[in-house]
Amino acid sequence: MKNSDLEQEEKDILDSFERGEWQPITDHKREIARHKMYAKNTLAKDKRVNIRISTKVLEEIKAIAVEDGLPYQTLMSSVLHRYASGRFIEKERHTTEFSEPVDV
Repeated sequence: MKNSDLEQEEKDILDSFERGEWQPITDHKREIARHKMYAKNTLAKDKRVNIRISTKVLEEIKAIAVEDGLPYQTLMSSVLHRYASGRFIEKERHTTEFSEPVDV
C-alpha cells in the first residue's frame, strides 16, 4: 500500500509514528487491565436520571435514534457522555418537522 492510498487520519498516524512519537508498551497485561478498568468505569450505568423535555424534542431524539439504529435512551446517554467528556462535536443536521408524534 502506497502512502498516497491512505486517508488523512492514517497519514497523520503514520507521520506521528515516523517522528518517533509512539512508545512500545513493556507490560501488556497491566495496560490491558488498566484499559479494562477505564471501560468498566465508563460503561457502568449505576445511576438513573429523570428529566422533563418537550414532546417535540423527545420525538426528534427518537427519530434520530431510529435513523442511527439505536434505542433512544442509548442515544441520549451517548450524547451526554460525549458532552461531559468534552468530545461532543456539533454538526449541522437536516431537521424534520413532525406533523404527528412518531411511535418508536
